[in-house]
Amino acid sequence: MKTYPVLGKKDTRSGFGAAITQLGETNKEVVVLTADLTGSLKLNDFEKANPEHFFQIGIAEANMMGIAAGLATAGKIPFTGTFANFSTGRVYDQIRQSIAYSDKNVKICASHAGLTLGEDGATHQILEDIGLMRMLPGMVVINPCDYNQTKAATLAIADYHGPVYLRFGRPVVANFIPEDMPFEIGKAIVLSEGTDVSIFATGHLVWEALEAAAILEAEGISAEIINIHTIKPIDSEAILKSVAKTGCAVSAEEHNIYGGLGEAVGGVLLRNHPVPQEFVGVQDSFGESGTPEQLMVKYGLKAINIVAAAKLAISRKA
Repeated sequence: MKTYPVLGKKDTRSGFGAAITQLGETNKEVVVLTADLTGSLKLNDFEKANPEHFFQIGIAEANMMGIAAGLATAGKIPFTGTFANFSTGRVYDQIRQSIAYSDKNVKICASHAGLTLGEDGATHQILEDIGLMRMLPGMVVINPCDYNQTKAATLAIADYHGPVYLRFGRPVVANFIPEDMPFEIGKAIVLSEGTDVSIFATGHLVWEALEAAAILEAEGISAEIINIHTIKPIDSEAILKSVAKTGCAVSAEEHNIYGGLGEAVGGVLLRNHPVPQEFVGVQDSFGESGTPEQLMVKYGLKAINIVAAAKLAISRKA
C-alpha cells in the first residue's frame, strides 16, 4: 500500500486560518464574520491586515448569517466562522431561508466539529451537522482531513459560487496530505489502492483509515482507502469504481451514522451497485465530556474499529 509520511501535527482550524489570511491578500471581495471567536478560528492575522473586511458580530449567530446573506447580495464573498454546533443547529432557519433557499454565495465555516471538541461536552459537540447541511438543496458539504487539505479546501471554496458548509476541528492531528495535492470540490482522492475492501473515510477518520489499512495489510487483507472530503456532491464514480473491484465497503466518520457520509455512500451503492457495507461512526447518541482521544476510543472511531468493520464487510460478501 502507498504510505503517507506525517508532515508534523497541526489542528485543521489553523489550516482554515492560514487560508483566510492568504485570501485577505489575494481576493478583496472576501469578507469574514465571526461570532466572538476570532482567536478560536485563527482569524487574528486576517483582522489585523483587513480590518475593513472583518466583522465581529458577537454571540449573535443568527444575525451573523443574515448579515452574510446581505453581503453576498452586494457581491461580497462572506466567510462566517463559529463552532460547528452554532454554525448549523442554532441557525438552521436562517441558513435555510436566507442562504440556501436564496442560493447566496456564503461560506459557512464550522470549527470544533464532532466529538473531538472534547472537554466542552455534548452541548457544544455536534454529530448531526453534516446531515443537516446535506439536506439543504444546493448546499456543498466539505469535511477535509488535515491541515493541508483544510487550507486547500478553504482556498477552493472562495472560487466556487454558491453556498458551502466547510467543517473542521480543534485537536492537533496528523498532517499527511501533500501540500501541493490539488483540491477539487466533489472529487474523491484514492489514497491507497486495494482489492478486498473499500474504506470510504472523511475528516479525522481518514488518518485512522490509513492506519487500519496498514493493520489489515499485515494480515493479508488489501484495503482501498478513499478520502471523501466532499460529502455533497458525492463522487459516485469513485465509489462505484472502487466497489466494483472490492465487492464490499466501510464508511468511517466522526459523525452520527445517520445522515452523514455512511448514508451518502450507502445511497450511491443502493441505487447503482448494492454491496455489503459497514458503518463506523457514532451509533445514534450524543457525546460527552472527555479528551478527544478518550472519546474517539469510547465511541469506536479508531483504526481498530475500522479493521473490525472491514473484516465484517468482507465476511458478508456473496
